[in-house]
Amino acid sequence: MTHITIGVEKVSLEKPVVMGILNVTPDSFYDGGKYTSELKIMERVDEIVEQGAGIIDVGAYSTRPGAAFVDTQEELSRLSFAVELIRKYHPHLPVSIDTFRSSVAARVIHKYGKVIINDISAGELDPLIVDVAAEHDVPYVAMHMKGNPRTMQSMTDYRDIVAEVVDYFRERTAQLRERGVRRIVVDPGFGFAKTLEQNYELLRGLHRLAELGYPVLAGVSRKSMIYKLLGTTPAEALNGTTALHWECLRQGAVILRAHDTREAVEVVRMFDQFMQA
Repeated sequence: MTHITIGVEKVSLEKPVVMGILNVTPDSFYDGGKYTSELKIMERVDEIVEQGAGIIDVGAYSTRPGAAFVDTQEELSRLSFAVELIRKYHPHLPVSIDTFRSSVAARVIHKYGKVIINDISAGELDPLIVDVAAEHDVPYVAMHMKGNPRTMQSMTDYRDIVAEVVDYFRERTAQLRERGVRRIVVDPGFGFAKTLEQNYELLRGLHRLAELGYPVLAGVSRKSMIYKLLGTTPAEALNGTTALHWECLRQGAVILRAHDTREAVEVVRMFDQFMQA
């Protein structure tokens, strides 16, 4: 796949693209509570655009371990508020919504037009979300995770994590295609039902996932695989994020989901120059 089509908008994947994160949640692990007012949301959106990200990913339900439950109406209300502002001030900016709920995805698409569906469960938590993606012919990001955000960190038993994640996506993408999903992106799910050591095993073998032929999205930004290893905090994990972003690109990822859009865009520019040398 050389590009992602979202309605009339196209995002080229000829070279890697950055997906800037906008969390409109009170409790996300890094930036929870920062972007809840119209002013703060638009400052963040403007920043993402100006710094060169090609996609904005809006999340309204924190999926960090131990995060509070958010009911469907609250998630939809948060998402709608942010997506409406983006459509108003940046109508051509490709939007991704980070949700696993079919009703939320369907209502956002109905009201605001086509978006990317970014589903942490690859349709395992709410199978109807796959039908929403197929019916509206929108890009669908399928992420690998066992269990749910409350149980996932007790489900880290793998014989060979790289082989098992690759096998999972080989089977899951076939199922998604059978159900009519044409635009599939795969996300190995760093930090979701993986130990610190397993995250690095998975990163080292990420090229095997890329060999399946689907665009690979990598989400390592400021995660515990960085700050726990270094004995720091999410706020101090930018340097580690940048290092891992380079390796994700080297391993074949074409989308970097990032909190720090300027730094991620710079990594992409340097990597692109490196590959042309």
